[in-house]
Amino acid sequence: MDPFVAEIRVMPFNFAPQGWARCDGQLMPISQNTALFSLVGTYYGGDGRSNFALPDLRDSFAMSSGQGNGLSPRDLGESAGSATVTLLGTEMPSHTHTLMAGTTPASTSPAGNVMAPTASGGGNVYRTPGTLAPMAVAAIGVAGGSQPHENRQPCLGLTFCIALQGIFPSRS
Repeated sequence: MDPFVAEIRVMPFNFAPQGWARCDGQLMPISQNTALFSLVGTYYGGDGRSNFALPDLRDSFAMSSGQGNGLSPRDLGESAGSATVTLLGTEMPSHTHTLMAGTTPASTSPAGNVMAPTASGGGNVYRTPGTLAPMAVAAIGVAGGSQPHENRQPCLGLTFCIALQGIFPSRS
């Protein structure tokens, strides 16, 4: 079956077949791709006079344009999100409690109990609440070091390709 011009398909190999191009944001000359340009326009970039860009789906996932229930509106060609995020202290939920620990050696299981020192340096680290004391500040201090963390959903590397030729789609 012939593809529609501008149809995007996922390919299980690392190249674009004949008549297709990778969705990698490359600029295409309008003069050699008039049918594709008439459908894609400059939604994904380009100057619209001599060239236009193909969608760039590297390190991204495809998402429908429009607005889903309770979601932000998305325009065709809009790029959003980030592969990594660095959380700021102001983005972390505030904590209004102190982490408490017992002052006498531990002797029981965690359920309903608090952390405590062990009598022999090993074994159980929980005990029934009694006299409580704040834990050392160093034990519950700030962590993270302002380093970015991975922000992508689980993924599988595949090749997105766009049809350069085929059947021109009719509007219904």
